[in-house]
Amino acid sequence: MERTWRWFGKNDKITLAMLKQIGVEGVVTALHDVPLGEVWSREKIHDLKTYIESFGMKWSVVESLPVVETIKYAGPDRDQQIEVYKESLRNLSAEGIHTICYNFMPVLDWARTDLSHPNPNGSTNLYFSFPEFAYFDQYILKREGAEKDWEEMGKSMNRDILAEVEELKKTMTAEKDHALVENIIIKTQGFVSGNFKEGDEHPVELFRQLLDLYKGITKEQLRENMRYFLSAIMPTCDECDMYMCVHPDDPPFPVLGLPRIVTCDEDINWFLKAVDNPHNGLTFCAGSISAGAHNNPVELARKYADRTWFVHLRSCHIFPNGDFTEASHLGGRADIIELARIFEKTNPKLPMRVDHGMTMLGDEERGYNAGYSFLGRMFAMGQIQGVLATVDRELGIEYKQPGFFD
Repeated sequence: MERTWRWFGKNDKITLAMLKQIGVEGVVTALHDVPLGEVWSREKIHDLKTYIESFGMKWSVVESLPVVETIKYAGPDRDQQIEVYKESLRNLSAEGIHTICYNFMPVLDWARTDLSHPNPNGSTNLYFSFPEFAYFDQYILKREGAEKDWEEMGKSMNRDILAEVEELKKTMTAEKDHALVENIIIKTQGFVSGNFKEGDEHPVELFRQLLDLYKGITKEQLRENMRYFLSAIMPTCDECDMYMCVHPDDPPFPVLGLPRIVTCDEDINWFLKAVDNPHNGLTFCAGSISAGAHNNPVELARKYADRTWFVHLRSCHIFPNGDFTEASHLGGRADIIELARIFEKTNPKLPMRVDHGMTMLGDEERGYNAGYSFLGRMFAMGQIQGVLATVDRELGIEYKQPGFFD
């Protein structure tokens, strides 16, 4: 697979010169300076693409060309925003960029409660605690219906989440509440969605307003809104050879009363058949998929490899109580080695990135985006490069490490 890296633009503390040295072939990025809902101009796309190419790499995947909320909840300007999206697709295609990773998660992208959870080796990783997230929902967000939702979730897990929340509440302080708000709706969302930024006075209230836009929207309605969006853009994708690959929901279950529609085999099968076009495909995020105990990542990879246009190789470990953490790229539930075999057999030119990595060896002091450390991801990239070299030898595929003499 093509070794790619998520890079957050020219202001990223991790430079393209650094990425070239560690064997990165392709860059996964976006126009982070363009406000949500505006057209990505060909001029801006060309400028960033040329800059990337000046370091001997290419712009392989757009992650993300955001699907604005009004498209997801079917607001009055949905059709207008779809036209904006189509124009951005045309401009990307004109510059030779043809793969788009996006998501259809309402309001909240990926969710974690602890961004620096200690690992036994002294590094840290991202972590999701059900009682901490439920506490945020009940006592900080104060969402109507939260208690009932968490009671039902607990029953499905044979776990009394509400009782755990009450025990947790006894230890919470204003500082800990603030940390949860930062972890759930600021540090993991702001640089992706543009909805929140450091210094917002009332991020919780802003978050409530976004949630209110989805009142009464069921899983079936959200599915229909996704089908409407994909059906509307597919003629443009056919015309411009643009491959749309949706990212699975992370975590792969309903949160905050919001429906989730890319969580499992049945969901993936639904959206691929709802708009049955080769340009409608999947980002196979092994981490998001493996965070759900109901998912078998290897089986899903085998089933959907031929409709996968982008791969995120990471893995999650689920604890006996149901909480989960990012795992080693050679551990956890995802079985990265077998996934590498599956995708290399299907399409050895498929773009892949290692995704989230440990925070280690001083990464925590350098102000990287949560989950996107340099040394931790470089360590993961080294592991994956070794896996790919071994798998390619098994399959008789020539493996080359960029930047070295043969």
